[in-house]
Amino acid sequence: MEYEPTLGFAKAQDQADPIGSYRDHFHFPQLNTPEMAYFSGHSLGLQPRSVRASVEVELEEWAKYGVEGHFHSTHPWYSYHELLTPPMARIVGARESEVVCMNSLTTNIHLLFVSFYRPTASRYKIISEARMFPSDRYLLETQAAFHGFDPDDAIIEVGPPEGEWLIRHEDILAAIEQNADELAMVFLGGVNYFTGQLFDMKALTQAAHQVGAVAGYDLAHAAGNVPLALHDWDVDFAAWCSYKYLNSGPGNAGAIFVHERHGEDFDLPRFGGWWGHDKDTRFQMKSGFQPMPGAEGWQLSNVPVLGMSAMKASLAVFDAVGMPALREKSERLTGYLEYTIDGLAGEFPDARISLITPRDPARRGSQISINIAGRERRLFDDMIARGVIADFREPCIIRIAPVPLYNSFEDVFTFGRVMRDLLRNSP
Repeated sequence: MEYEPTLGFAKAQDQADPIGSYRDHFHFPQLNTPEMAYFSGHSLGLQPRSVRASVEVELEEWAKYGVEGHFHSTHPWYSYHELLTPPMARIVGARESEVVCMNSLTTNIHLLFVSFYRPTASRYKIISEARMFPSDRYLLETQAAFHGFDPDDAIIEVGPPEGEWLIRHEDILAAIEQNADELAMVFLGGVNYFTGQLFDMKALTQAAHQVGAVAGYDLAHAAGNVPLALHDWDVDFAAWCSYKYLNSGPGNAGAIFVHERHGEDFDLPRFGGWWGHDKDTRFQMKSGFQPMPGAEGWQLSNVPVLGMSAMKASLAVFDAVGMPALREKSERLTGYLEYTIDGLAGEFPDARISLITPRDPARRGSQISINIAGRERRLFDDMIARGVIADFREPCIIRIAPVPLYNSFEDVFTFGRVMRDLLRNSP
């Protein structure tokens, strides 16, 4: 696609955008700033306008029914999570039996490790990416230590070559092969939160299985962002949050995937709770945990209905648009953002602007991370003051997420205009 650095070009692209009208389905922050462009969907997605009505239904029925709302409300709370399963399964490319919404992200991964990290004295190592999200690193450290291993020995981090930002696919494959006899698990973020790099989960899962290891993924920055086919890729397990690209609200519940071959294995170790118990006998209150088949068998507690009602409203938007249309627009938006940043780098060479995100659209999500070494924090703060909302990560990275559901080409043009003004007028 041929891009142009003009407002007219951006407006023309937005007018021709087949899903551009969905921008009107979201609330945008009001910060009393001269500009307004929100590029922080990789941290917290915007609120769909339909959320308020969805939550109010459950508030009204709580008031009307009290405890009987579990069975007599419009959407009985007893089975409320089941409403979310079909659209969530479509987003991640799974069968409905393989997905359930529950708990929060790191809690869910710890629960899944109970089942899938089964180390032995000779096979205990975990391959992960360097500079993974800190919560995942802490999880791996404490899981290894819990099982009696030295985390520095058990965790193998694959990082980029010296002087580079991106991890080479062949280096992960080489690490799997080199540790084949000791490897218990490959565990990566589907999309690296820092660089926006999208990993080839299908190939990495296959490589893990070839050496007798399991493959699991943290999809916090992938679910609702990039096309996924977890069932067809033969992924063992995955977990993700719902408040980033899935727009379900701050700190809302997450979801898990468990491949059906494991979901039907009732001998697989897991922690039990009454919501994961056979629902036909759940209220008999008897001893003896009998897990439900599929991913639902990993549930512990009854669901947070108010939060899930917000999630239900958001997932309805995804169902209306579809991941193929979102991905197509995502590649065009990140392409325009890349073009805009390259223009700034050429216009202001002393600013030392560079991309650390893959330039191949097939290898990135809806994110461009830029390095502006030397004055990046001041530029970022000034950018926020102008109403262009993104994210800063140490030591020198600004992460920008042009989310296709609600961001526009004009937003990208606004980013470029604001950044140009700041680069031109700041020392």
